[in-house]
Amino acid sequence: MTVPEIDPTDPAVLHDPFTAYRRAGEQSPLARMRVPGMGPLWVVTRHEQARQVLGDPRFELNAASFLRPPGIPEHCLPYLRTMAEIDGPEHTRLRRLAAPAFTARRAAEFRPRVEEIVGRLLDALPPHGPVDLLEHFARPLPADVICELVGIPEDDRARWRRYGAAVAAGHGPEFIEAIPHIVEDAKAAVTRRRAEPGDDVISVLLAVEDGLDDVELVALVWQLVLAGQTPTNLIANAVEVLLTHPEQLAALRADPALAPRAVEELTRWTTPQLLTTPRWAREDVEIGGVLVRRGEPVTTAIVAANRDPRAFAEPERLDLGRAAAPGHLGYGHGPHFCLGAAFARVQTEVALTALLDRFPRLAPAGEVRHAPDGGTWRVAHLPVTY
Repeated sequence: MTVPEIDPTDPAVLHDPFTAYRRAGEQSPLARMRVPGMGPLWVVTRHEQARQVLGDPRFELNAASFLRPPGIPEHCLPYLRTMAEIDGPEHTRLRRLAAPAFTARRAAEFRPRVEEIVGRLLDALPPHGPVDLLEHFARPLPADVICELVGIPEDDRARWRRYGAAVAAGHGPEFIEAIPHIVEDAKAAVTRRRAEPGDDVISVLLAVEDGLDDVELVALVWQLVLAGQTPTNLIANAVEVLLTHPEQLAALRADPALAPRAVEELTRWTTPQLLTTPRWAREDVEIGGVLVRRGEPVTTAIVAANRDPRAFAEPERLDLGRAAAPGHLGYGHGPHFCLGAAFARVQTEVALTALLDRFPRLAPAGEVRHAPDGGTWRVAHLPVTY
């Protein structure tokens, strides 16, 4: 079997990762890639094998899975070790304690608050376009939702919006500068909710007997800020895709009840996260006929698995009415399945539904540019008229 090579710095890969990774998947269930700062690793390109790796305890996360950017203050590091970086019994314990705060039922109960936030943001849009919908809607929305989830006072929310923007922008000076402020404000939020419980995630978790300690709670808030930016890119990607697929946009406008299924299909078709965090083989493991040796790193290409013709009929076709089975990997799989997936789904559904209802003449106002990011499929600007 010929194992293809993928160059993540190749402009063809950066500008059209869907085609590049799909072609690799046509050749083999695994590809090879050399990542700057990490070296060579295996890339799983097919749905079945991706699920296998993500759910297999023979592949572990470790310190080498995460490349910390230089410059993070030492005192912040303990608070940045989230559940996403932990495996085994410790991860199981943390997940069990945190899971009740992130159930689908709690997400459904939270929906009216998301609707209020979305409504305020749409009310605040400039009265006349064009407008960058990324800057004025998709980017501030997750930060405001996180503030509601965590219980951040109104007076502090402008600051948390800046944190969200810095995190969404990726590694850079603003990102590094935001980290100690997020940690300190998260610690303050935990202290406040310990004294004055409310209807928020921190209060729920503080009420759990033998629950998370303060460091673990702050780490969870950091995880929410970090992973909570996913809806920014998903919403922006989804709007761009809908505007370039008018027949699917018309179907969604004609039947708003289609929204939950539409969000799943849009997540599959234009997933923001291209690759999963690398895992290391704890022993020799065969994947799709290819032997991965003990100690070798492996990542799964969500971008390829979500368009694998072995798992999805006509995977290159956007179909908002598509049945969910066998399930996309936009939120991962296995023990590290996204803790906040239910909230991300509600947020995206509410955002798209309200946007399309409010602006029946929503249209692109220029070329949409994508950021050259090998790990995330995201737009740099989203100019629209309405």
